[in-house]
Amino acid sequence: MKILHLSSEKTWRGGEQQIAYLIQEQMLAGESVMVACKRDSVFEKYCMDNRIPYQALSFSNSFDMATATGIKKLHKAHHFDIIHLHSSRSHSLAILATKFGLKANLILSRRVDFPSSGNALSNYKYNHPQIKKIICVSEKVKEIIGQTIRDKNKLCVVYDGIDLKRFEGSEKRNILHEEFGLSPETKIVANISALAGHKDYITFVNTVAAFKKKHDLPVKFFIIGEGDQRTSIEEHINATKTSGVIIMTGFRDDVPDIFPEIDVFLMTSKEEGLGSTNLDAFANRIPVVATAGGGIPEVVKHEKTGLLAPVQASEILAEHLFRMLTDNELQTKVTQNAYKVLNESFTKEVMAKKTMEWYKSVISET
Repeated sequence: MKILHLSSEKTWRGGEQQIAYLIQEQMLAGESVMVACKRDSVFEKYCMDNRIPYQALSFSNSFDMATATGIKKLHKAHHFDIIHLHSSRSHSLAILATKFGLKANLILSRRVDFPSSGNALSNYKYNHPQIKKIICVSEKVKEIIGQTIRDKNKLCVVYDGIDLKRFEGSEKRNILHEEFGLSPETKIVANISALAGHKDYITFVNTVAAFKKKHDLPVKFFIIGEGDQRTSIEEHINATKTSGVIIMTGFRDDVPDIFPEIDVFLMTSKEEGLGSTNLDAFANRIPVVATAGGGIPEVVKHEKTGLLAPVQASEILAEHLFRMLTDNELQTKVTQNAYKVLNESFTKEVMAKKTMEWYKSVISET
């Protein structure tokens, strides 16, 4: 099978990691894979470092005619069985390419849990006849985008997957304790993500404030990541007088090494396609406390694989944190359940296998 992946983003976030995992598995299976990626992007470097055939294009905006014609020329040269679109911009440019003569089996990945804009152009894009399947990252995303899609048979769900080997042999090395001068008995509660609005770090900070008001446990709260919300988060930390217990580390490239040191993983997002960083916590057998935003409840099942609270419910989150930090039986139960579910449904191998099954179903119908 000949596959072209379109990666339009300059930076590397969760979606790019999923593309990389998918490509790894497809190449291991002997498929012919190529990537069209944004010039000078992190993904271009990834392709170079891993000897993945690629073509760098500008992907400058959703109406970039040079990129659209570039996609069409790539298909004319290679005759791909599937072109997989991994972002809104990739989607727009592939549809634009059809105006220049592109005729291909287009598969779209949908990772975000908010509706399409609903305007005429958006409806045209999502219901274009060359879009053969829309692979949603969760049932919640499928439900939301389904409001736009006329042919519901185009919709399917494939959950994100992670690389369990990435965390094999991981041991607690006290990296954060040593770097930030924490006492051995100090517990660590952390979230690891881009500092974006939908991650709702304001609720994270409010949860810390509520926790410290009621409980006197030795805990430090880590915000690990970087993004455009940093200043507003820092301002809210100062306003809530939680600067003594919250540490913002910025971006770190040693996440697999520091994960085993986390005692509870706290995700406070108001919107998530799936919340796949929770899967990394599962892999490290770290208990999770999270909000029920977007597709998170499809991963974190309350009292089974973690504890859930409504979106922005900082008081409830604080009490869930206290329970998880102090109840050893609960910790053992949810981490064992979570690791079992992870192996059954959320590995990169399962993700790639199910994606390939949808590819084959599309090809068989054309």
